[in-house]
Amino acid sequence: MANLGLFSGTKTAKSVNVSFRLPYYTQWGQSLLVCGSERVLGSWDVKKGLLLSPVHQGEELIWGGSISVPSEFSGEYSYYVVDDKKSVLRWEMGKKRKLVLPEGINGGEHVELHDLWQAGGDAIPFRSAFKDVIFRRSWGLNIERPLGIQNKLDKEVDAVVVHFKICCPDVEEETSVYVIGSTAKLGQWKVQDGLKLNYAGDSVWQADALMQKGDFPIKYKYCKYGKAGNFSLETGAHRDLSIDSSKVPPRYIFLSDGMMREMPWRGAGVALPMFSVRSEADLGVGEFLDLKLLVDWAVVSGFHLVQLLPINDTSVHGMWWDSYPYSSLSVFALHPLYLRVEALSENLPETIKKEIQEAREQLDGKDVDYEATLATKLSIAKKVFVQEKDLILNSRSFQKYFSENEQWLKPYAAFCFLRDFFETSDHSQWGRFSCFTEKKVEKLVSKDSLHHDIIRFHYYIQFHLHTQLTEAAEYARKKGVILKGDLPIGVDRNSVDTWVYPNLFRMNTSTGAPPDYFDKNGQNWGFPTYNWEEMSKDNYAWWRARLTQMAKYFTAYRIDHILGFFRIWELPEHAMTGLIGKFRPSIPLSKEELEREGIWDFDRLSLPYIRQEFVQERFGASWTFIVSNFLNGYQKGRYVFKEDCDTEKKIASKLKMLAEKSMLLESEDKIRRDLFDLLKNIVLIRDPEDESKFYPRFNLEDTSSFQDLDDHSKNVLKRLYYDYYFHRQENLWRQNALKTLPALLDSSDMLACGEDLGLIPACVHPVMQELGLIGLRIQRMSSEPDLEFGIPSQYSYMTVCAPSCHDCSTLRAWWEEDEERRCRYFKNVVGSDGIPPSRCVPEIAHFVLRQHVEAPSMWAIFPLQDLLALKEEYTTRPAAEETINDPTNPKHYWRYRVHVTLESLMNDKELISSIKGLVRGSGRSHPSVEETDEQGNQETIVMVTGKHQAAKGLEKISFEKQLTGVPRPETYVL
Repeated sequence: MANLGLFSGTKTAKSVNVSFRLPYYTQWGQSLLVCGSERVLGSWDVKKGLLLSPVHQGEELIWGGSISVPSEFSGEYSYYVVDDKKSVLRWEMGKKRKLVLPEGINGGEHVELHDLWQAGGDAIPFRSAFKDVIFRRSWGLNIERPLGIQNKLDKEVDAVVVHFKICCPDVEEETSVYVIGSTAKLGQWKVQDGLKLNYAGDSVWQADALMQKGDFPIKYKYCKYGKAGNFSLETGAHRDLSIDSSKVPPRYIFLSDGMMREMPWRGAGVALPMFSVRSEADLGVGEFLDLKLLVDWAVVSGFHLVQLLPINDTSVHGMWWDSYPYSSLSVFALHPLYLRVEALSENLPETIKKEIQEAREQLDGKDVDYEATLATKLSIAKKVFVQEKDLILNSRSFQKYFSENEQWLKPYAAFCFLRDFFETSDHSQWGRFSCFTEKKVEKLVSKDSLHHDIIRFHYYIQFHLHTQLTEAAEYARKKGVILKGDLPIGVDRNSVDTWVYPNLFRMNTSTGAPPDYFDKNGQNWGFPTYNWEEMSKDNYAWWRARLTQMAKYFTAYRIDHILGFFRIWELPEHAMTGLIGKFRPSIPLSKEELEREGIWDFDRLSLPYIRQEFVQERFGASWTFIVSNFLNGYQKGRYVFKEDCDTEKKIASKLKMLAEKSMLLESEDKIRRDLFDLLKNIVLIRDPEDESKFYPRFNLEDTSSFQDLDDHSKNVLKRLYYDYYFHRQENLWRQNALKTLPALLDSSDMLACGEDLGLIPACVHPVMQELGLIGLRIQRMSSEPDLEFGIPSQYSYMTVCAPSCHDCSTLRAWWEEDEERRCRYFKNVVGSDGIPPSRCVPEIAHFVLRQHVEAPSMWAIFPLQDLLALKEEYTTRPAAEETINDPTNPKHYWRYRVHVTLESLMNDKELISSIKGLVRGSGRSHPSVEETDEQGNQETIVMVTGKHQAAKGLEKISFEKQLTGVPRPETYVL
């Protein structure tokens, strides 16, 4: 409890009895414990904390315990779930609780603390997305100092001071919070006579009431009451407060009643990569300053959020491969691609203005020309830099920026210089600069160096990127729009971060994803895996710095592949595909375990199983050529790979050499795929660090190596396979996530969402719920194993729902690419036995979007492409061209640009009206906006808080036109 100055009087040295009370259901073998900053509560050593005892009260399990403290006692505390050895199993989220005894308390008096467990979701209103954007008006309220009641307490022997406290982050202007209840002091359920609470800051409302012993038990609720007479009572059953009549009542009861129970807040947003934005002002690609116009469009369309893909510098290869936004050159630097060169100076020479205009016309293509656009911008920026470098770099604003960012900015600029000097980002090729030291970097960036202007140019670019993005971010905040960023799971192995912090990465391994929705063969992203043990030594400082940097611009973020914080799919560095991997961390199969099950021929199971007939079947007439170049005889009728081609990278290298000599009888790609398949024909993967440990190959039952085993071996290996992938790792992965994820969440106050698609371990969703992380639901990727299509109306509140995302085809493309699936959707989801239209007509798009906007999910976020499908004129572009990424292609060119400008979208009142109708009709919150009526008068439409319940069922929507070219007598009904 905070010392709110409610009481006055003299202090006494006599001890005060403080008791804790918390309702919480535990599992067998679990207990509750309170630990705090002071010695009596363990000095934050949980082993020395106060173990609480459980008592059943009605349907609740109440945990309680007491301590004796001096009357001037103060400190912090939290609750923990522990096992029999006091090992922590779970802890509260959010801020530490404060305990300060009221001034003037007498020795021997009793104080009761009635607390509620603080779950991760309780902290969401305190995240910057809500605190600084959505509810920013509420957080600007003036703090009120309540009147003390100590003098009244001294005169009444049987009186009890009840301190009411509730968190209510969404309070409109001229509205107050009250507590009403069954006693006269609480108005006997009449709000006019209830107890008005005072605002204490941080969305907390509180007040004290002097209750008589005869007033108990008390039933009460919190409500909001405005001057205009608007009244909102919290939902759910009434709250109860009772005292033990057989004992002397406490003198003080402090109620921490958590959050006011209201209809959950729900909002909507639009998703679009920064490079895909098109405006009349941009230069071949979306730019940070374009976000202001995108925010304006979001506001008039009813959206509270704009979601981007990663915006960090990816300039590793110096070619279009760098269009991949998840392969960061630096996790701190912004991408020069998004710079608006026109805004570099207010005094651009006419020659440069003309050059910009000519470049704008040349680069205004259907897709992004990554190489030409970046080269053009850097070329123009260098010319402006020569003119303005001293003015800018000597300015106070730059000096402030530099002092706040030099820890990463100097190594970044040095890296860029060395990359260009050596013509490679592979820092192992940089001679004496291969190993990073601060001394070397300081010498490189010193003012005395011959290339100091090159270094300063990189400072200059980053400063302007920061300035432009900050301007857009502040604009979004003021407009009530959350800017949501994206946190990639990996970094490029040839990056600034692997150069500066090599001990944080396992450079002999690669990060990927096991086979899932996106790619049945798995994925190899090529990123080095993290050395979590090393990262933990400084409490994940690199991650914390990364999130702190993001929070300068964003108020929410998406954690890419959140499963990587539980376990990562790790591949050997020599792998090129993603199938033959293992989870890190994971508990392997031991040699002893396998031998106990009658499995002993480990070479047979862990070496590629290559029989002569396999080679003949795959390679036909050229099989002898394959054998002579790639294989050695092993046993009768079996082969093994030669040493110079026993990995995927070695095979690819040798094939390239043979192709250059024109020795291949078939295409290089086909031979490579077939040889890779032979290499992956194994059942167990032997641990390279410990030959007595093994990992089951993913989908081992699909291999001929498995099929040729005896029935006993098959049964044993199937059982161990399912144990490895779905059972034995759960506790280990949970513990790993609870070590790493809280460090991220605590390092900023951004709202965190996790991409939890794919092969999801059972431990993931409980941990996300515990930490207050918002999940992702894509209808076509149902999280329910028995459903082909997700049911948005059944999604949980702590989710983002969307019809598609950047890693899959758009709604239009998905609808049109598979006729059988389209028919199943039309029958099972739309509920029609008719023939579905072959094209995703606007009525279909409207139905799908309406399902999502009416879902209970906290957020419904729509790719812009799916919103454009609401209007026929925007569907002329082939649907396949609107796909942002093809996850099955590791060298996909990320270059999609919207085919309509933001200015045109702002003028399209019909589309805006359609989208706005969906959002407002669903009861979701939408920003305030000035609208013009038919007479030309402006009126302000205030922000709706969006606490209405999602519709229980969808209304029937009669299509205004036929959905198919076949004439039918009836109309389609959704």
